[in-house]
Amino acid sequence: MENWTSTPFEPFAGLAGGLLIGSSVVLLLLTLGRIAGISGIAAGAMTERGVERYWRLAFLIGVVLSAVFYIGFTGGMQVQTQMSSAWLVVAGLLVGFGTRLGSGCTSGHGVAGLSRLSPRSIVATLTFMGAAVLTTTIIRHL
Repeated sequence: MENWTSTPFEPFAGLAGGLLIGSSVVLLLLTLGRIAGISGIAAGAMTERGVERYWRLAFLIGVVLSAVFYIGFTGGMQVQTQMSSAWLVVAGLLVGFGTRLGSGCTSGHGVAGLSRLSPRSIVATLTFMGAAVLTTTIIRHL
């Protein structure tokens, strides 16, 4: 069995990240009446035209710049993976497939949808969280 390391508990970083994500969801809903689902925003940035495309590109640029600012303020970001690049590519493709199959992503369903008590989002979130627990259990223990 491989040597698995735990992730350090950083409550203030988690709180700050949650506040930023929640704020972006609320601001997008209040200002444009749109749901902050990254997969839908990214897809629309490639297919929409005019104002619809511009706000989506601005949102995505903000997501990227937030990581740049984080690195600038904290001095770096340490990323550790326990899987090979091939597994990460497979995982990314499966996430993309699941996003299209479920008509939304974790940010759209799990953050924006749950906060609005959307029944569809509740089912989607329970489904992908259950799949994540099952997958992690299989990979780590079987």
